[in-house]
Amino acid sequence: MLNETQLERYAEVLLWGLKTARSQPFKKGDVVLVRFNLDAVRLAEILESRLLEMGLNPVRRLSPTPTMEKNFFQQANRNQLVFDPPGEQALYRSLNGSIFLHAPASITHLSTIDPKKISRFTLSKKHLRDILDQREQEGKFGWTLCMLPTAELARHAGLDETGYAKQIVKACFLNRRDPVEQWKTVFNNATAVKRWINAMDVKHYHVESANIDLTITPGKQRRWIGISGHNIPSFELFVSPDWRGTSGTYYADQPSYRSGNLVRGVRLEFKKGVAVDVRADAGADFVRKQLKMDRGASRLGEFSLTDKRFSKIDRFMANTLFDENYGGRWGNCHVALGASYADTFSGDGKTLTKALKTSLGFNDSALHWDLVNTEKKRVVAHLYDGRQTMIYENGRFMC
Repeated sequence: MLNETQLERYAEVLLWGLKTARSQPFKKGDVVLVRFNLDAVRLAEILESRLLEMGLNPVRRLSPTPTMEKNFFQQANRNQLVFDPPGEQALYRSLNGSIFLHAPASITHLSTIDPKKISRFTLSKKHLRDILDQREQEGKFGWTLCMLPTAELARHAGLDETGYAKQIVKACFLNRRDPVEQWKTVFNNATAVKRWINAMDVKHYHVESANIDLTITPGKQRRWIGISGHNIPSFELFVSPDWRGTSGTYYADQPSYRSGNLVRGVRLEFKKGVAVDVRADAGADFVRKQLKMDRGASRLGEFSLTDKRFSKIDRFMANTLFDENYGGRWGNCHVALGASYADTFSGDGKTLTKALKTSLGFNDSALHWDLVNTEKKRVVAHLYDGRQTMIYENGRFMC
């Protein structure tokens, strides 16, 4: 659904994202994993050629089809479910970059699978993600990802395939002759916002909308980050808070698809940092099971705000990558249940040990699930000196 010119531009943007997301420059001989769905094969071919031209070593990995994935979860026994192929850890310890091209042929094929089985599989792969997190902290690894239009995504978003593709083209600036230059402009504008908000000495944030009354505690040694090349597109700015300081009510008015399950109207009540009351208009049982995946699954790992001036996304896209970057009329905020981001640590990432993460309230979990609110809202920063500063209102940062 994207033409050759748009795919070439998409590849350029992804390579900009990959290089921007890594704190140290790539060098010849570095290893980059390229994961892709079948419908993304043409973009994978273009990217492989570009990576070879850069002197890098691409490793190709085709993602399982919906039928293969469903068969796996239906038929795998306990040992097969957690099996790692020989050499998997060695590969992850050698990776310098990763690009994922998401083009799902189905987003509901796992709806009949026991969520506990999916959780067990997810938990078994956490050690691989931990390897990459550590390499990223050391400046040895960077990643990015994108999504391509598919008939399945368009159907669940309530759009025709052409309209869905146009949303992606618009959001990623693929209608520009030089989309990378536009991304650099967004990057620079976001840098100014981050500099402004990170200069504040914040005790806590108070988030209010028609259905939200939530207190977020950023915690010590934190910084807001975002628009760093990791996601294409990405317009959100976010922080991984001290999970222990979360209290109040959060509501996600945006639907969410996860592991084949659709959930709507998720409402969470937090006390002492933990979601103690979990409700949903649809999919409540699935949500509760996800929050029992591990000890950290019911705690916050991320708080995010998107400025509508940055984002051109104005439709529900049935995919978190786009929905968490919704601009629309009032921008959006979202929280992520589960894993935190170590790169929101304001100190030297090489010193961020597991013990220090725990003491600072960085949450740890195999889960990371973004739940989005698009209501009109305001966010007030309560500073340690007693002052209050409005940082976000009517869909935009106030700087």
